[in-house]
Amino acid sequence: MKRVSRRQFGKLGATGVAALSHPLLGSPAKASELSIPKQGGSEFAALAGVPKGSSDEEVVDAVRRAALEASDFSWLSRGDHILIKTVCNSGNQYPFTTDPVALRAMIGLLKERGAGKITVADMSGVEGVRFSKDRTRGSTRELMTKNGMAQTTEDAGATVHAFEEQGWDAFHPEPPAPNSSWPSEVMMPDIVNEVDHIVLMPRCSRHVLAGSSLGLKAAVGWWRHDSRLAYHYNGSLLPEKTAEANLVPSLVDKQRLVITSATRVVSTFGPDNGHIQDPDTGLVIASSSIVAHDMLSMSWLLENHRLTPDDLKSGVMDDPYVNHWVGNLINRIVVGWLDGGIKKMLTDSAPPSIRHKSIWDDRILNRAFEVFGGVPTLELADAVGNLPAPIMQMLKQSTTRPS
Repeated sequence: MKRVSRRQFGKLGATGVAALSHPLLGSPAKASELSIPKQGGSEFAALAGVPKGSSDEEVVDAVRRAALEASDFSWLSRGDHILIKTVCNSGNQYPFTTDPVALRAMIGLLKERGAGKITVADMSGVEGVRFSKDRTRGSTRELMTKNGMAQTTEDAGATVHAFEEQGWDAFHPEPPAPNSSWPSEVMMPDIVNEVDHIVLMPRCSRHVLAGSSLGLKAAVGWWRHDSRLAYHYNGSLLPEKTAEANLVPSLVDKQRLVITSATRVVSTFGPDNGHIQDPDTGLVIASSSIVAHDMLSMSWLLENHRLTPDDLKSGVMDDPYVNHWVGNLINRIVVGWLDGGIKKMLTDSAPPSIRHKSIWDDRILNRAFEVFGGVPTLELADAVGNLPAPIMQMLKQSTTRPS
């Protein structure tokens, strides 16, 4: 299938979108009022404010302080092998991919704490890398070079690792959450069995299909492409599959910290294109709990979407949630790119309609609350002491479970 980028898709215009009314393409899933799962235990998260215009060294300091506030690093023994899982879905620079400045900060901090080998790894999205048993087209390593992560990694003394370079057979199956929506186990890269610990470094972005691309959604970068096809096909369950795949044993056993530089936010469309919102005070978000992290990151994303000028978020191709048919068609194109074939493209169910008013409307988080044991009560710390009170208050209120 001819490669079509999400931005190029906009050129299809009204005629292309109208064609989605064909009965074989189905109807958009209706948004539903979600039942909020039970209250769970407590989780700790650290925040650091980063004023707009801060230098790279000030960002480095904020990342280090947030990480040290969120974790005592007692899990790290001298010489341990650490894998930093980044988000390299494209060659586009931060905030469309992981912040290289934050990456430099984490590599340096881990080395100071006694880490041995540090591997920075991901496998890019299907637009950039087509990976099958017989051939590979595109390169995560090349995309990391374009977005700045490769040079940062090498300069800091760490190693770049692209999962597809190891070959189709360098993956193994792992079970997702019990009673999951997945039709099979998830194919994870063998390197997760070789490392001692995992640190996840996502970014804060909207996503044309999933609604958001935060920590939980970053799991896609681990998977072999047959698992990505299973993920995208039957798109109506895409949010649930996202959350459930974060409970594969290797992530449960080894993921120690989730930390995001959210000094800039992709507040519309996403993940590879969209409006970049630059808040007056940016955030670094860090927690050992991916659910706590994503509650805060989602709240921050929605706040920055609210601050985005109306004329930049009201058009179909500015924010596809205005017209669900866009996401419907794009998911079918992705199924085709993943070698799903015409039959699966035409019989796929649409991803759910997404109309976020709060984090409680998010189906990824909703399912995460269910499989991770409930809605956590968040204990928040200002790691630097410079976070404006209105931001801290907004984050506390927006992440407190409604009674």
